[in-house]
Amino acid sequence: MTALPAHLEELRRLARGWAGDLRAAALDLDRDPEAVRHLLDLPAVAYLSTRIRSAERDDTLERAVLVEEIARGDAGLMMASPGPSMTGVLVDVLGSPEQREWFHDRLVQGPTWTSFALTEPERGSAIGEMGTTLTPQDDGSYRLDGAKRYIGNASRASVASVFARVPGADRLGVTAVLVDTADPGWTAEPLPTLGLRGARIGAVTLDGVHVPAERVLGRHLPPTRRGMWGILAVFNRLRPSVAAIALGIAGSAHDYVAEHRKELRGEELARFEKLGRRIDATRLLTHRAASAVDRRPADGYLASAAKARACELAEDATRSALSFFGPAARLEHPLLDKYARDARGVEFMEGTGTMQRLNLFQGLHTGRVGRAEV
Repeated sequence: MTALPAHLEELRRLARGWAGDLRAAALDLDRDPEAVRHLLDLPAVAYLSTRIRSAERDDTLERAVLVEEIARGDAGLMMASPGPSMTGVLVDVLGSPEQREWFHDRLVQGPTWTSFALTEPERGSAIGEMGTTLTPQDDGSYRLDGAKRYIGNASRASVASVFARVPGADRLGVTAVLVDTADPGWTAEPLPTLGLRGARIGAVTLDGVHVPAERVLGRHLPPTRRGMWGILAVFNRLRPSVAAIALGIAGSAHDYVAEHRKELRGEELARFEKLGRRIDATRLLTHRAASAVDRRPADGYLASAAKARACELAEDATRSALSFFGPAARLEHPLLDKYARDARGVEFMEGTGTMQRLNLFQGLHTGRVGRAEV
């Protein structure tokens, strides 16, 4: 694909118009992540806060287009915004109609942050080693115990999705639940980070959190479609969006050079133009990957390729942009410094480049994706 449908071109134009306001607030949010509470009226933040998709509509491509343009304004502010985020995708994939209604009702009550709690201390996202437990109780409810780490918006969230293992069960016993973070036993503290500070990445402790039976996602589905299947389905939908975040950061750095170094010549101009071509090529790959997932949610191999390539591009683009301004660039151009720190942070979102390449290798090895496609 080389062109977007008309409605997505219009969405891109709309979102691109929001970028200036986000960029103007980027450094303030980097210094004080809680400044997002004073930015809720910005059009992009308000849109993300209320964007609830239909579970019947495939929109991975739409999300990727939107995310790139908003991240081009500021990725940190985009990730700091309230709204359904990753948990919204999980509820779309695994939730019953009643659970979707409960979740959506929470979102429309006002600015509502959500978090997606999968990763654990010392274990990462390895399903087979998950230590968080969901223990059945005599009254049909569950008790949730454990710890999660590196969770975006954890200390802000009113609603969280948490993955846990039912004691004594195999991998099919891993499931996701919805948690009201006001309930006793939920504790979340922000962690210090170098990049993407607006996301308020944090650590979560779960000490006997009460989970009603109706908050267990996927109860209406067969066990094979709850745990690992649910995680993969969500990640396949979100990888193109993570690639789009990285693309947005790369685009921000490229725009910054264009704005502040108006007369590039020789080797500098050639390097600048080559970077622009890489951004365009990676955008095409990201859109193809998103379209593949929309056609078939299990087809996440191109999404892995897009995520790995876009994250590498973001780091290259931000470092290259700094080089246009000399050895003191990080001190004299704090916005570029922020872009470079944010670019490094995206590498660790939803699996590092190594993990993505392993997944892509499986697709190549099994013939599910062709070499010419990547």
